[in-house]
Amino acid sequence: MSIQVSPSTISNSDAVNLTSSLLDKDAYLTGLLNQVTAPKTEGWLQDLREDAASWVRHSTVPTTRQEEWRFTDLSSLRQVQFNLETQSIQTDISSLILKEAANSRLVFVNGVYAPELSAVADLPAGVVVSNLAGLTVVEQEGVKQYLAQAEGAQEVFTALNTAGITDAAVVWVKKNVVVETPIHLVFVAVAGERATISQPRCLVVAEGCSQVSLVEEYVAGKMPTPQEGGVYFTNAVTEVWVGDNAEVSHTRVEQEGAEAFHIGKTAIAQSRNSRYTCHAITFGGKLSRHNLEILQTGEQTQTTLNGLTMISGKQLADTHSAIALNHPHGTSKQLHKCIVGDRAHAVFNGKVLVPKPAQLTNAAQLNRNLLLSAKARVDTKPQLEITADNVKCAHGATVSQLEDDEIFYLQSRGIDENDARKLLINAFAAEVINQIPVPSLRNILLNTVNSLKSLTND
Repeated sequence: MSIQVSPSTISNSDAVNLTSSLLDKDAYLTGLLNQVTAPKTEGWLQDLREDAASWVRHSTVPTTRQEEWRFTDLSSLRQVQFNLETQSIQTDISSLILKEAANSRLVFVNGVYAPELSAVADLPAGVVVSNLAGLTVVEQEGVKQYLAQAEGAQEVFTALNTAGITDAAVVWVKKNVVVETPIHLVFVAVAGERATISQPRCLVVAEGCSQVSLVEEYVAGKMPTPQEGGVYFTNAVTEVWVGDNAEVSHTRVEQEGAEAFHIGKTAIAQSRNSRYTCHAITFGGKLSRHNLEILQTGEQTQTTLNGLTMISGKQLADTHSAIALNHPHGTSKQLHKCIVGDRAHAVFNGKVLVPKPAQLTNAAQLNRNLLLSAKARVDTKPQLEITADNVKCAHGATVSQLEDDEIFYLQSRGIDENDARKLLINAFAAEVINQIPVPSLRNILLNTVNSLKSLTND
């Protein structure tokens, strides 16, 4: 049975309600969208937000029925009603300051720029490190060409972030400029009396023949009163544009609170002869996911991806990467390691796409996993999708436990069993951490690995 409705019988308000009901496919997602929607303004940023909001209204929160989310169940996220925190909150970041980046630091607290915690000085000419609101009109016109223009902008959480953009961390390096000191972007989430959502946004543009080192860090802060350990949701997006013959070294550290949800997207576009390196470290969060997507837009690019996930308790950490090598003579190398203890669950899904035009590509991918308890779990899926016929590509995955023979050997040298286990775990993690180009950060991360509680409880 069908019902015919005459257009003349529908009022304007009814039409709006009908359109809204057709668009809002997921009530929970619509609730999140309503929370993050900024007051309406005029200009290109408002147009960007409205286009993204339209995508969100046509979307739904991913479920385990979808292949890309098969091992990551977001039902616990849907059980929490999050609120946007727009007020500045005092927090202590003294332990986060890197001596190499003491004067090149941007800090955002719950997604709100904190100028009193930031420090930008002594940068060479031709380098812009600022929040979006602090840019000049000319600089904002440049940002307009890149912000939210990366591939995958319609992915649901990426679109949700874009729909709520009010500010962003911007790093812009002009042509031929070499930045000797690393630039530190710190995103602090402070849990309060109610569950909060924040949506950090980063834009990095390295013009031709430039060089820059970037540290992007997500951490849990502390309230002046005892509130730490609360529930919050960080939905982060970072876009990196690497120009011709430019070089970007990017270290991403996620160490959220024990009850936090973290979903992050890193989208990279690599031009001809460019070099991009990413060191992605994941320690925190009740549930975390990092989508790392590399798009080759010119030939002879070099891409190096190093990742380390170290989780325990009932944490779930998901890493999804995709490297699209669309042009000849591209080189990519990926190593991702997972250390999983207690009842934690790690997921790795890595794709390397080599279509027919990408002849003479050299790509290697390896996922190594260390399970420290009988109930620890890892799901790994390295993938190569190759249609080019003149390439050198390899991929693999290993899952292992600490070897009894190795522990016994160390015990025979006077090291007790617990210290022997720690020594082997530290050595496994150090292969990734030691490649980070910022010495003070390397030491902090190695100390973090060493100080984590035992991961072997069932």
